Amino acid sequence: MPGTLITVTAPSGAGKTTLVRELLRRDPNLRLSVSYTTRVPREGEENGREYHFVETGRFLEMRNSGQFVEWAKVHGNYYGTSRVWLTEQIDEGCDVILEIDWQGAHQVRQAFPGSVSVFVLPPSLDELENRLRNRGTDSEETIALRLRAALGEMRHVREFAYVIINDRLPVAIAELAAIVQVARLRYTNQHKRYPQYFSFLAQDY
Repeated sequence: MPGTLITVTAPSGAGKTTLVRELLRRDPNLRLSVSYTTRVPREGEENGREYHFVETGRFLEMRNSGQFVEWAKVHGNYYGTSRVWLTEQIDEGCDVILEIDWQGAHQVRQAFPGSVSVFVLPPSLDELENRLRNRGTDSEETIALRLRAALGEMRHVREFAYVIINDRLPVAIAELAAIVQVARLRYTNQHKRYPQYFSFLAQDY
């Protein structure tokens, strides 16, 4: 049976990467979709783990040849998701989680109507600013840019099926895990997974 695709979207600093990483640690049946990007790797990041890091020219070649199911330019860098890899994983019955911006999530919902979309909100803009500063990886100019962009991104929250307020990390992790489990229990999934339990419905009494 096809797997389930879950997209997780949030403004930079809201904590989606931490949530997804912890969920993957707890749930061995989930696979992470690793996107392509032209962004420069941050300290500690590895090619093929956080992202597939490519030059802009290579990215545009892939985009123009239709290799991405979605792509977007965010904060001056390109990001894209492999169409072939994602389709193969879903067709093989694997559940896949994808960290993505709101533009990409919209494109994914069009390509995979059965996907489940989640938006992660920070408890406040002040807290979001604190988290960005505490990362210690961005300049003041970059932080200001990310905060301005965050407001625009968060206005798209109503487009998503589920919303998590990442105020307390353990609670947010539990909520994300619950969403994944609910997605697996949808009628179409259960009927394909356990047809024997639905066969009696056709019997007469």
